[in-house]
Amino acid sequence: MAEMHTLLIDRLGQHGDGIAMTPDGPVYVAGALAGETVVAAVSGDRGRLVSVEIASANRVVPSCPLFGRCGGCAVQHLAGPAAAAWKRELVVAALAHAGLETEVAATLPAHGLGRRRVVLHLRRGEAGWEAGFMAARSHDLVPVPDCPLLVPGLREASTVALAVAGALGGAKPLDVQVTATSGGLDVDVRGHGPASPSRRTAMTTAAIRDDLARLSIHGDIIVERRPPLVSVDDVAVLPPPGGFLQATEAGEAALGELVRHAATGARVVADLFAGVGPFALRLARTAAVHAVETDAAALVALDRAVRGATDRRAIVVERRDLFRRPLLTSELARFDTVVFDPPRAGAEMQARQLAASTVARVIGVSCNPATFARDARILVDGGYRLVAVTPVDQFLHSAHVELVGVFEKPRPSRARRILG
Repeated sequence: MAEMHTLLIDRLGQHGDGIAMTPDGPVYVAGALAGETVVAAVSGDRGRLVSVEIASANRVVPSCPLFGRCGGCAVQHLAGPAAAAWKRELVVAALAHAGLETEVAATLPAHGLGRRRVVLHLRRGEAGWEAGFMAARSHDLVPVPDCPLLVPGLREASTVALAVAGALGGAKPLDVQVTATSGGLDVDVRGHGPASPSRRTAMTTAAIRDDLARLSIHGDIIVERRPPLVSVDDVAVLPPPGGFLQATEAGEAALGELVRHAATGARVVADLFAGVGPFALRLARTAAVHAVETDAAALVALDRAVRGATDRRAIVVERRDLFRRPLLTSELARFDTVVFDPPRAGAEMQARQLAASTVARVIGVSCNPATFARDARILVDGGYRLVAVTPVDQFLHSAHVELVGVFEKPRPSRARRILG
């Protein structure tokens, strides 16, 4: 049974909860901020915020009426500069936990015009389909008719997703990815399985009615009325259905420019976990690029894009599962720079091969400071220096932070090479 306690909040945790240190251990209070005195109903190590007795100077009024129910945002109540500092501290703490010290730059804002890609969860109840996001730490769906963090082109995403679900029929829970492109909305449905011919016809009708650019199920294209193109460093790219893109256009540009700047002077570059080429296409302005990715459709999109560009050097693509078959030190020897941008799990096996390599410069991009720090520790133990880290915030009001880290391996002096 919950008990009422007055708590002094010491700091924000990695998920955006306020943490109060008590004789019985830490208590996590969602909605509380560092330095505040709050009253909370405490059960175990969780506290439900009842009232704020002494508020932080960094507390602001949340902009969305669903904040506190919807799990999409964690810190809408925290002023922007303080939120940026908190995200930087998340990176600093992850590096320190791995025993790493380096200068961490200020967080680079990259929300831009908003998120261009959203995954909506759809559940069918007695009143019909509902579309939205999950509540924090819950499997309960919070209907979200209009999310203010999305680009204007996605403001009707929920309406479109509901129409597609209605055409598809059934009652299975669905995930619907909606992406804003220059050709219109690109919609991919997950969770249903193959659609019957009659359902495909109904979905085509829905796509025409809502003027969708493309509609697919699990990557199987139902109808493509216009190419759903996106621009990557002024190159037109046609992503595969349901394919991965950085959440915001500004985020992709910020990460891409950090990588491009860090790779200045590079002549032969490996881009690992290359996707549709947000880094490869930028690097190919001045360097020969070898792009490695496990998703064949993403590589096809990248190959087509670079063939259609007139101001890029050729990009050689290779399909390869880098988790099972990382590039070996012997294969890495021909590159002067390597970029790696793995999923949240990081790239431990690839990091071990890089650590043993002679590559002069390694640039790591990550959406998970903890796994980045683990991989960075491996590189540093292999002789690299972590010379720069820049956090990037494209997920406004969330606990997510991305980063770019730059590693350099000093080359042995000529005398040492001769003696060796």
